[in-house]
Amino acid sequence: MANVIRLLRWSDTGDFGPPEAFASDKTVPNYAVLSHTWEDGQEVTFNDLVEGTGTGKTGYHKIRLCAQQAQRDGLQYFWMDTCCIDKSNPAELQKAINSMFRWYKNAKTCYVYLQDVSIMKRKASDSTEHTWEPAFRQSRWFRRGWTLQELLAPTSVQFFSKEWKKLGDKQSLVQQIHEATGIPNAALQGIPMVRFSEKERFSWIQSRETRIEEDKAYALLGIFDVEMPLCYKEGYPSAFKRLQEEISKLNTCLQDLLSTDPRNDKKRIEDTKGGLLLDSYRWILENPEFQRWRDSQRNRLLWMKGDPGKGKTMLLCGIINELSKSVANTALLSYFFCQATDSRINNATAVLRGLIYLLVYQQPSLVVHVRKKYDRAGNTLFEDANAWVALSEIFVDIVQDPSLKSLCLIIDALDECVTDLPKLLDFIVQTSSTSSRIKWIISSRNWPDIEERLERAGDKARLSLELNAKSVSAAVHFYIKHKVSQLAQEKKYNNQTKDAVLRYLYTNANDTFLWVALVCQNLTQMSRFNVVKKLEAFPPGLDSLYNRMIHRINNSDDAKLCRRILATVAVVYRPVTLEELTSLVEELDDMAEETDSVQEAVNLCGSLLTMRDGIIYFVHQSAKDFLLKEAFDMIFPFRSELVHYTVFSRSLTAMSDALRRDIFELGALGYPVEQIEQPKSNPLAALQYSCIHWIDHLCEYIFNSLTYDGSILISGGVVDKFMRKKYLYWLEAVSLCGSMSKGVVSMSRLEALIQRAATSSTMEVVRDACRYIMYHKSAIERSSLQAYGALLFSPTCSVIRTLFKDEEPKGIVIKPALQDRWSNCLQTLEGHNASVSSVAFSHDSTRLASAGECLQTVNAGKAPYRLSFDSSGNYLHTDSGVISVNAQSTTTPAAINSETRSVQYQGIALDAASTWITYNSENLLRMPSEYRPSCSAVSGDTIAVGVGNGRVWMCEVQNSML
Repeated sequence: MANVIRLLRWSDTGDFGPPEAFASDKTVPNYAVLSHTWEDGQEVTFNDLVEGTGTGKTGYHKIRLCAQQAQRDGLQYFWMDTCCIDKSNPAELQKAINSMFRWYKNAKTCYVYLQDVSIMKRKASDSTEHTWEPAFRQSRWFRRGWTLQELLAPTSVQFFSKEWKKLGDKQSLVQQIHEATGIPNAALQGIPMVRFSEKERFSWIQSRETRIEEDKAYALLGIFDVEMPLCYKEGYPSAFKRLQEEISKLNTCLQDLLSTDPRNDKKRIEDTKGGLLLDSYRWILENPEFQRWRDSQRNRLLWMKGDPGKGKTMLLCGIINELSKSVANTALLSYFFCQATDSRINNATAVLRGLIYLLVYQQPSLVVHVRKKYDRAGNTLFEDANAWVALSEIFVDIVQDPSLKSLCLIIDALDECVTDLPKLLDFIVQTSSTSSRIKWIISSRNWPDIEERLERAGDKARLSLELNAKSVSAAVHFYIKHKVSQLAQEKKYNNQTKDAVLRYLYTNANDTFLWVALVCQNLTQMSRFNVVKKLEAFPPGLDSLYNRMIHRINNSDDAKLCRRILATVAVVYRPVTLEELTSLVEELDDMAEETDSVQEAVNLCGSLLTMRDGIIYFVHQSAKDFLLKEAFDMIFPFRSELVHYTVFSRSLTAMSDALRRDIFELGALGYPVEQIEQPKSNPLAALQYSCIHWIDHLCEYIFNSLTYDGSILISGGVVDKFMRKKYLYWLEAVSLCGSMSKGVVSMSRLEALIQRAATSSTMEVVRDACRYIMYHKSAIERSSLQAYGALLFSPTCSVIRTLFKDEEPKGIVIKPALQDRWSNCLQTLEGHNASVSSVAFSHDSTRLASAGECLQTVNAGKAPYRLSFDSSGNYLHTDSGVISVNAQSTTTPAAINSETRSVQYQGIALDAASTWITYNSENLLRMPSEYRPSCSAVSGDTIAVGVGNGRVWMCEVQNSML
């Protein structure tokens, strides 16, 4: 059944035939919708319109009223829930309910017909309240469950009285609506639903009523932008639970998609550079090339290029601010800032992830295109070797979404896209040439290879900052005036000093924002005396200025410390925190507990480094480039690979000293990672970088070292010892850092490394550790302490299981032994639902609830996900309620106690999805996919599981002290 919307068309005769169907992939005309309260037996149905009956029903009058109002508003088409859905077709009803929020949102306007509110004269002149307002606040319409989406989804909502007199709209009556519903004014005024917490959105439905109990959950589908199959007669508790599970899946998908939030990157950049000044970017808005890109339908690509420090990034920040206001109603705006010094945002895959994340954030319905692939593959979709292919396909699907507006896409600093830049450039060129919906703005340095790739684009604009020197110079002059004004006020310059500083900066800036910023930053650290003489110490040109800083550092008393800090910051794969830096630099050991002292040490590195929120960054990519080229011998006197070795060695030592089981003291084996709140005194604060990147630095050292003697990887060496003593603690920490996918990649790199450089003993440990993380990744990723629970599902001959036998959960026995060696399955990409046949033993093991021959048939209204007898054997607990079992009767259906909203299982059981073994309703062990049940049974504290290959295994909890 195609997903269609059926619309009624205005008829001047007042008679209406069957509604016209419009497929979702075709252009749907502008239409209005009618929201109303139902009258039993009096509503016109789809079949009534098809058969030409129903004109005698009172509901037909509402159709005419709606049609007449739509006509007055210039709309030929309108929609009504009672007669525009063929409810006799279950497939259509399913799709309609899942699409309804979007249909209301896309409507030109929504008419609300309040049959219980009558219009009357205004009260005495001293009253500002209409006589209909009390009835308005008490209207039955506000208590309906479905009203929630009908009120919130449309931009325009107009209210009409019983006499079809307009009372006002959602904006003019916002306070009255708030008082009637408790919904915040911001939500009523169009703030996106994602801005409100789940708890708050759930609260909006609590006091509402629905004719069918499940609809109280289904009415929230659009509010949370999820879809799920409808299952009427399942009961509200079950429907609500499924809704929560879908919301959880959506949240997990968005969390995994997010590698960085470009909005935060933009704010960090602006704050680091001292804020965004309108007069420093105003000129770009009046530039002919920019205006041609903005106004022309043919020109879909604008390339802004210029030398380092010319202000490209701040220009784009200004453009983003302006476009976010001017295109808000006609297009979605998404952007990304590349940064070569951060491995999380310096590659083509990260760019697409960031762009897609912002698009989905603004229009949540677009997540369906991500979920198509994500629900099958999990977060490996965004991180494995095929991530670029998958994300580019998702991006193309999003662009083709029929509900999507036009797109404005902005990427800054393409020259800092270290990995797969050619792929990204080709993708930009292709989409700008083939899709009329997309407009791109990109910036980069003047690189010939970038220009060569972009030449393939069709109509494009090119904006060179060097060719707009007059405009750039004027902007830099304004920036100088602003910065010097701040300096003069802060340092109490007299007019003579202020004028001297202005003249020097005007003369030597060479139209470079960054040079001005660095000089002014240095001046803030100098006294105001003799400033004029000190100015000459700042030579013109970025390289000259960097060279001066390096020589000053090298001649200082803290030269060794500064060189070590600069070298470390230059080789790390992402910006590190002050706490992380103390773990990596030996000279900071005495300051480990003194963050202020570490910050002071970083400040000694002059203006080459900057900090924001305790994170250390290079002030600009050009500063790192200068260190790695012009100042390489000074920063790396003994070659850069030795710095990698130091980072590796310090990381391994720090982890060996600090990592332990249950480092966050969670207690429960199945504690969900997403519910963890980091302790105030976070034991991983200084270790997070080390946990994620120690193997990267080891590989960098070994691959590039001219003197490596093989000692690191020998049996009994530091890596061998760490793997044998700390491996599971490291897995737990990697999970807590949200980096299990990176952990898998790192272990694969280590395995490849040992094949060429390690002894057989170390190789055996690492290979088994590789199998362990790949096989159990999904479980450990969701609950960090499953790093230990997974031991029970590992082969008896596993090296890791043998080494960490004492870490196996106490009191839990899996029998018989599942396997001796690892299976051929390296890793399972989850997302498919398991097929479960529910069976359960009674407490005394004499009675069985199953799908086969039975003592009694119980009509539960649906197939239960979980079954468990209580201790008396007289009640069967299911996920939707408690069934009273009468063993004397084999024909009379037992009733479900629908008041039971959350079944609490005593002892051992399976969760609803049959992925977790639970104990007293708490997650205990996550089962690998090949051990999940085709059927299962529980007796006391033992669960028996039959799997698809015919194998049966049991889990026994021998005591409750887990």
